[in-house]
Amino acid sequence: MTDEARSGDGARPDGAAGGVKGPDELRQQIERTRSQLGDTVEELAGKMDVKGRAQARAADLRDKAGAMAVQLRSTVAQAGHAVQGRAAQTGHAVQDKAAQTGHAVQDKAARAEGAGLRHPGSVLFAGAAAGAVGGVVALEVLRRRYTGRR
Repeated sequence: MTDEARSGDGARPDGAAGGVKGPDELRQQIERTRSQLGDTVEELAGKMDVKGRAQARAADLRDKAGAMAVQLRSTVAQAGHAVQGRAAQTGHAVQDKAAQTGHAVQDKAARAEGAGLRHPGSVLFAGAAAGAVGGVVALEVLRRRYTGRR
């Protein structure tokens, strides 16, 4: 051993007692060193295996993406059910309002019918005017269809 390896009392810096070691103790030390060296080499090899690390990372990301997709599908399904429920409620409300409006229109039509019976000339004139407007619109539609103008 060198002078640097020994302290002033003859002890070694690694804590082992100075002096000659027995063959069993040397074998155990060699085995420990081999084991540590093997662990170190294995760790370095793992760090150098870029392809393997990339594949492991890709697998992790695929798993995370799959989990996110499942969660997203669940969220979308819940939102779809909520929207469907609101649409059904709105549809029922619109139906009710349409029925009320229809009844109101029927009432007004019945009152207008009564007025029309009292003034048949006005009803005939309004019907003739509506027929004329409808005829002009129909002629314009046909003219555009056959001349190709839009």
